[in-house]
This record gives sequence, structure tokens and C-alpha cells, in this order.
Amino acid sequence: MRRFVIGRARNLLENSCQNYQFQRYLLSSSQSSYRFLSSTPVVDSLSSSYSPYSTMAPPITVNTINPKVLECEYAVRGEIVTLAQKLQQEIQAKPEAHPFEEILYCNIGNPQSLGQQPITFFREVLALCDHPSILDKSETQGLFSADSIERAWQILDQIPGRATGAYSHSQGIKGLRDTIAAGIEARDGFPADPNDIFLTDGASPAVHMMMQLLIRSEKDGILCPIPQYPLYSASIALHGGTLVPYYLDEATGWGLEVSELKNQLETAKSKGITVRALVVINPGNPTGQVLAEENQKAIVEFCKQEGLVLLADEVYQENVYVPEKKFHSFKKVSRSMGYGEKDISLVSFQSVSKGYYGECGKRGGYMEVTGFSADVREQIYKVASVNLCSNISGQILASLVMSPPKVGDESYESYRAERDGILSSLARRAKTLEDAFNKLEGVTCNKAEGAMYLFPRICLPEKAIKAAEAAKTAPDAFYCHRLLTATGIVFVPGSGFRQVPGTWHFRCTILPQEDKIPAVVTRLTDFHKSFMDEFCD
Repeated sequence: MRRFVIGRARNLLENSCQNYQFQRYLLSSSQSSYRFLSSTPVVDSLSSSYSPYSTMAPPITVNTINPKVLECEYAVRGEIVTLAQKLQQEIQAKPEAHPFEEILYCNIGNPQSLGQQPITFFREVLALCDHPSILDKSETQGLFSADSIERAWQILDQIPGRATGAYSHSQGIKGLRDTIAAGIEARDGFPADPNDIFLTDGASPAVHMMMQLLIRSEKDGILCPIPQYPLYSASIALHGGTLVPYYLDEATGWGLEVSELKNQLETAKSKGITVRALVVINPGNPTGQVLAEENQKAIVEFCKQEGLVLLADEVYQENVYVPEKKFHSFKKVSRSMGYGEKDISLVSFQSVSKGYYGECGKRGGYMEVTGFSADVREQIYKVASVNLCSNISGQILASLVMSPPKVGDESYESYRAERDGILSSLARRAKTLEDAFNKLEGVTCNKAEGAMYLFPRICLPEKAIKAAEAAKTAPDAFYCHRLLTATGIVFVPGSGFRQVPGTWHFRCTILPQEDKIPAVVTRLTDFHKSFMDEFCD
């Protein structure tokens, strides 16, 4: 193949040279023989009538790229967001260009972009690790807390050469994995092995890694919740598999019924699809529900009986807002049922992007891989090693998230105040938006028990649905487009997350700062009334 490509390139180059020499010959002949017979410049006439590349097709077009890329979609940063960015540029250039002064991005879980402040202790440790020479300076003692200085030294001592700009082990720095494993053990009450930890640039690469491992062809399926986070549909499409949907029950607060899992599994089998894994997002994205422990036990039992890998997306484990619910990891649940490594294959995902920390741009996270044989583990490591390693700042943050300041540490009180302040504010914002949605005509919204989103259902008038059809767009996308251009508020259409056919939703984050929430509610309420009046049947 390589020889063929080189030969093809050589032929193209030779043909180009021949064409160039022929053009030079024509040019010299024309200049000597016909110089006085034409008033038209010779070069101009040649360039307009002859080009050696005029019939060559572009080397790549939309029709010739990998069709799996075309099939892949990611609504969270899709058409609505592109339009929002265009409107923002127009406002910056001409503030009076639109009937609003700013774009309110409620489309993505990106807390710090909307004003959330980072946790001081985490950033102090990061700063000291990135610039260790200041650790020995006397001024540092007055600028940084004693425990952040101590933690930075501990972390640097775990890094070969104390070089935070160097590659690490492909699974991540061993000392940091030790810290994360200890944090998991403290959280769950069951042992955790640092060799089961793979540090990644956020949770997304870990999800892609597992899809790459599990999917062999379109005949391999992955059970995914509907509504789902588009990362899963996108990664399944990119790796050539089949998404097998299971529908969450909106009427019971987005409940996950094992009977639905069984029905969808049997349907997939009848179509010749081999289901390899089950994805569970807890707390839910975009739906915001928190699973009850008994429900989780039933899910674990289902995966064990059916021989499925359980892919547990637990990146919102710190984001629980209702006192009657508590986060339980699937690792803890499975171990409490007496199931160990030989009983169930489980991959748990965590990220520094969510929770109360919201360090999206630092790209840190990990997956804990349990219940896989040694030879399969070798293959997972091989895939991880192709990317060399995840970034070191993200690795450090992942260790800090799983081992924050403790009672008695100098930073503990300020850390706790920052953490609790963020989480309590998110809970208030969620309740305010939930109440506002439920007051809108034709809109119903389940309680946000956790995560960072609400996923209201909207019953649109028939005239609005027909207008959307005329615009060749989904009705909920039509609504979100009109909302954006009228108010500057960015929601993501529910169709981007998939939904029960014939129903329409949109996803709204609870992340705009608390003093911005009244503006969101007022703009949304005014727009919705106007929209419903315009399209009233």
C-alpha cells in the first residue's frame, strides 16, 4: 500500500512537471511566432484557457470522509450554540444590534465560564506544583496556606524529577493513583486498587476508550438511556456500533425500570445485535434524577445475569440537592451485594469538570476498571499508551478532588465554605428554574435531584409544529432558535438528546450565577407567552 501511494505521488509530480514544461514551450513559441499578430497578452490568454489542475477533484469532500463522522452528532455544541456565538460577536461590535445585552449560555455544564470561582486550595496546590521554585521562597509562606504547600511537596515528590511538564506513566502518576484509590475506598468502604485507575483528560476520552474496546462492528450494541448525554451516541457512532435505547420514565421522575432494560435487550437480540454493555448516568444527564440504592442493586443484578459490562457515568456524584437522596457508586453497591472481580465487569467514570469544582478546562478525570481479565487489561493499557498520558495538571486535580482538605487542615474551613456555598446555590437555582418552568403554559418539569440540568417537556401548538416542519427543523429546535434570537438565552433542544417519539423537550443548565437567574426567568416567561400567543391553534 505504501509503495502504491509513493508511486502515485511520483506520477502526479511527473505529470505536473510535464504540464509545466509544455506550458513554457507554448509560451515561448507564442511569444516568438505571434508577438506582432495579437494585442492580447500571451500569459493572460493561456491562464484563462488552460490550467493543468482545472479538472482535478478536491482531495477530500464531505462525500469522501469517514461516514461515521457524518453520522456523529453533538447537540450540546451544535447549531443553536453556533448561532449564539455569532450573535455574541454582533453584540460586541454593535451593542444595540439585538434586543438583549448579553448571551446567557444555559447549554453546557461549564461552570467557570458562567462565573463560578475555582476552589482556592486546589488552585494553590496547582500553582505551586507548576512553579516549584517558589516553594523555597520566604514570601510563599504568607501567600499560600501551609497545607497547600505541604500537599504540593507531597505531589512533587511522587513525580519523577518533580517535572510536571514531562510525560507520566500511561495510566497516570502512580502516587496520584494511590491517592485516588484511597479516596474511593474512603467513599465506598471497600478496597480500591491504584492499578485499576486510568487517569484521563476528563471522562470523555475514557468513554471513547471503552467504546473502542467493546465495539467490533455495527452488530455490537450498547444499551444507553434515552434521554442520553450525546457523548454516548457520538462515541458509539464513531466506533461503528449500534446504540440500543432504553427509555427513562418521565412520569416517575425519569425512573429506570429493569423491565425496560430486558425488553430492549430482547429486541436487540432479535435483530441480531450483540449487546456488550449498559450505560447508566447517575446522577442523570440531562434528566437530573438520582437513583435509589435498591434500583441500583437491580441494575447490577441485571448486568451480572446478562453478562454485560456496566459503564457507570458518575461525574455528578457531588451534585445531589435533595435530602431524601444520596449518591451511591455502583462499585459500592456491587460490593455490598457480595459481588467481586469475578462476578461483574464494571467501569466507573469520574471528572474534575463537574461537582462543585467545575474545572472543565483543566481536563482531568479517571476511570476505575474492575472485573476484567489480565489479558484484556493489557489491551486497555495499550490503548491508553497510544495517547502517551493525560495532562499532569488534570491528574493532580483528580487526586485533589478525591482527597480534599480534612478537618484540622489550615484550608479546611475556607474549603468547606466554598464547597457548600456552591452546592447550596446550585440547589436554589435548580428550584427557582424548576418552579418557573412549571408555571409556563404547556410546560412540565421534573425535580432536579442532582447533576446540573433541568429537562422540561413542552407541548407545542400544532401551528408551531407545522412552522418547524416548514423550516425543516425539529419543533423543539425551532422553539430554542426563536428563544435565542428573541432573548439571548441558549437552551439545547431535547431532540439532541433523543426522547420518546412525539414528545419535545429542552435542556437548561442551572449554572448561570444566582443574580442572573431572575433575568433568565423574566426573559423566558415573556418570550414563552408571546410564542404561545403567536402560534395559538
